[in-house]
Amino acid sequence: MARKMLVDGEAPVADGGQYDYDLFVIGAGSGGVRGSRTAASFGAKVAICELPFHPISSDWQGGHGGTCVIRGCVPKKILVYGASFRGEFEDSKNFGWEINGDINFNWKTLLEHKTKEIVRLNGVYQRIITNAGVTMIEGAGSLVDAHTVEVSQPNGSKQRYTAKHILIATGSRAQRVNIPGKELAITSDEALSLEELPKRAVILGGGYIAVEFASIWRGMGAEVDLFYRKELPLRGFDDEMRAVVAGNLEGRGIKLHPGTNLTELSKTADGIKVVTDKGEELIADVVLFATGRKPNSERLNLQAAGVEVDQIGAIKVDDYSRTSAPSVWAVGDVTNRINLTPVALMEATCFSKTVFGGQQVKPDYRDVPCAVFSIPPLSVVGLSEQQAREEAKGDILVFTSSFNPMKNSISKRQEKTVMKLVVDAETDRVLGASMCGPDAAEIMQGIAVALKCGATKATFDSTVGIHPSAAEEFVTMRTVTRRVGPVSKPKTSL
Repeated sequence: MARKMLVDGEAPVADGGQYDYDLFVIGAGSGGVRGSRTAASFGAKVAICELPFHPISSDWQGGHGGTCVIRGCVPKKILVYGASFRGEFEDSKNFGWEINGDINFNWKTLLEHKTKEIVRLNGVYQRIITNAGVTMIEGAGSLVDAHTVEVSQPNGSKQRYTAKHILIATGSRAQRVNIPGKELAITSDEALSLEELPKRAVILGGGYIAVEFASIWRGMGAEVDLFYRKELPLRGFDDEMRAVVAGNLEGRGIKLHPGTNLTELSKTADGIKVVTDKGEELIADVVLFATGRKPNSERLNLQAAGVEVDQIGAIKVDDYSRTSAPSVWAVGDVTNRINLTPVALMEATCFSKTVFGGQQVKPDYRDVPCAVFSIPPLSVVGLSEQQAREEAKGDILVFTSSFNPMKNSISKRQEKTVMKLVVDAETDRVLGASMCGPDAAEIMQGIAVALKCGATKATFDSTVGIHPSAAEEFVTMRTVTRRVGPVSKPKTSL
């Protein structure tokens, strides 16, 4: 297949010509693997470098599949599955299941099978790359100039490779809060590979990772205290749904500490002593910092190629993922746009189509669905009520439904499912949808397709539901819960 590189001129002769490769990719996570194999499918000669595999990342440890596969989404979801059985055992009694004696949980068994799965997936990603005809190189990549990558090994050896285009897909890394005793805390990397399950856990943070690990550890029987700065967890999500999640966390036995920070950690004979900015003191077996992630760009020597970064180290890119250096591109968390695995896949696909496929394609960030795998999960797509009001020129219609799932009516679990639709009153277009309850992510993926197609509330209303199911509630919400106007914007004389 003829190579097409329409973005900045004619393709060089890759074999014995100007460059060793048409494309060199730094980082074999989701975005890097997708970008490399898609470019190869268009006929490009491609190489990719990645660090040796290890469940916990470091300057010299990584693995094919990246954060999502090795120390993120996949192992996290496996632990969520494991933690969910606690509630299932409790709920089963009224369905006739008689469980005699203690039900014991073996953390090491789950950890063993989790590790086996990520090792398997690391191998799968290596085979995907090889089968696509991409050259795999092990080591840490950095830029020498806009067309040269130097790959370093832990033993100090280095090798240089040239390429017409360079794609950076190095992701992000968990960061620690700078307080006394911070070295006693762990991040999500270590939390996924703890040798012993904690009996007492303190978590600092109110985002995805904090809420998910609170659910995981509580589901496995630990006492969990969750500290966060705002009044509700999950800043950036719909406020109404944030309150639902907070209520569910408390209902499951997690102790919430809103508006509270940690100020100091210290080692004691009983565990880790935790001091808060309100003067509280706790003892924990594990303290998890889930306070955000930082773009993994420090060791790339970006300045050598004139690649610009922002104040947190995120690589600046244009609408096509091109950096300030015309031959260098970047996708995924290292650019700090929407930090989700499927978004990195989208960005990498668009990059390959643009540079090697003869198609000018921009990533589309409208109506990107996502899920928080708390127990039960939250999933959303489109605009929250607050975002819709900020963007709206006219009124917004809000439809909500809160109900006791059929399963809970038998098990007697006091935990409602909540659904919400946000609609433009003038056009009837559905602007956003959210759900907190069992199977929320599975349901929301279908709703996302509808929003992408521009579905109206009338379209939802005319759709026949599947009965009995929770999902049918999305097509039977007929009564407006409230009608709200746009958020007034401050006037200016400028």
